[in-house]
Amino acid sequence: MFTPLELFIGQRYTHSRRRNRFISFISFASMLGILLGVMVLITVLSIMNGFEKELRDKILGVVSHVTVSGTNGQLSDWTAKLDGLQAEKHVIGAAPYVQKQVMLTNGNLMRGVVLQGIDPARQSQVSDVNFKMLEGNFSNLKPREYGIVLGVEVAANLGVIPGDKVTVIVPQVQVTPAGILPRLKRFTVVGIYQIGHPEYDGMTGFIELSDASRLFRLGENVGGIRLKLDDMFAAPAIGHDLQTKLGKDFEVVDWSQEHGSFFRAVKTERIVMTLILFLVVCVALFNLVASLMMAVNDKESDIAILRTFGMSGKRIMRIFMIQGSIIGVFGTLVGIGLGVWLSLNIHTVIPFLENTFGFKIFSSDVFYISEIPSDLRWGNVIWIGIASLIASVLATVYPAWRASQIQPAESLRYE
Repeated sequence: MFTPLELFIGQRYTHSRRRNRFISFISFASMLGILLGVMVLITVLSIMNGFEKELRDKILGVVSHVTVSGTNGQLSDWTAKLDGLQAEKHVIGAAPYVQKQVMLTNGNLMRGVVLQGIDPARQSQVSDVNFKMLEGNFSNLKPREYGIVLGVEVAANLGVIPGDKVTVIVPQVQVTPAGILPRLKRFTVVGIYQIGHPEYDGMTGFIELSDASRLFRLGENVGGIRLKLDDMFAAPAIGHDLQTKLGKDFEVVDWSQEHGSFFRAVKTERIVMTLILFLVVCVALFNLVASLMMAVNDKESDIAILRTFGMSGKRIMRIFMIQGSIIGVFGTLVGIGLGVWLSLNIHTVIPFLENTFGFKIFSSDVFYISEIPSDLRWGNVIWIGIASLIASVLATVYPAWRASQIQPAESLRYE
């Protein structure tokens, strides 16, 4: 008896009706559409966030956030410059490097790779590749011992394991009495790593820094210095500041210039997918509008009677807004609950479906990420819920307004 009359009538109108069950079915379909739309939107966004996180960890975990090099590809007096860069604000790690393209051979097998000369003691400051080792260790790279660490795909293509030797062919020639010959050097495989990205597993190798300087005839110079920051997303701004401070004799490149297009593509895809999936919710909202319009026509005589009893048009409007809002709120809340549950349990749901139906969604032979990751972000859940609730309430305005415009005399004339 203490329930507001509009709320009491509105929730009664959402129940099954004897006179017109079709309207009830349309209302249920609208609720189900909102529920599924919200659930799928949360789940898909969580999966796309998970893919972005996996790719970011695999790529940005092994590349430097900012690279400082000389404009001629060499950096002299690099020890003092490294100490100066290490002292810069937001820089938490710095390491020198040399990087050139070479050809690796083992018998008749050949593979072109990007060969990087590194300081094993400093490499862990700017890269996580040290923690991706399958065999061996970066500490095995020692000066003048000419050891090499290869990606798992490079080692497989060359058919080598730790202890085997490979020949490095440098794209520079030397003049000998026998004529002009390419420069060769034998290296011993001392480690194999696996990052999970083809650019590094299949196209990269590491040697000791001083060995690389001798191999590429750089003397005491290095190719540049890699920096790791406390915030990778601040790399563009910090890189710009460093370029301004160091001047035109140095070249400063951040990760967004080398890999930014890839992550921008992922971000664009996520935005487009969000818009497409939100259209599913919009379709359900159109169904909600249609069901309310039919409910208004079905209850026209009831509305007329309430108006003759003195109920104002605003109160009539509130009745149908409450009816539509109940459908929208229930569908949104249940959709949020199911979406959150599915996002948190996707790692068990997907294997269950794969085992049940006998198929693999992402085969490890084709895709570099063979498991479907999920990264549930509560910010996404909140804005999806709020947007769905607001859209559900707005969808009720026009049908409710039409109900408030019904004239009792016209509706009851033929009753």
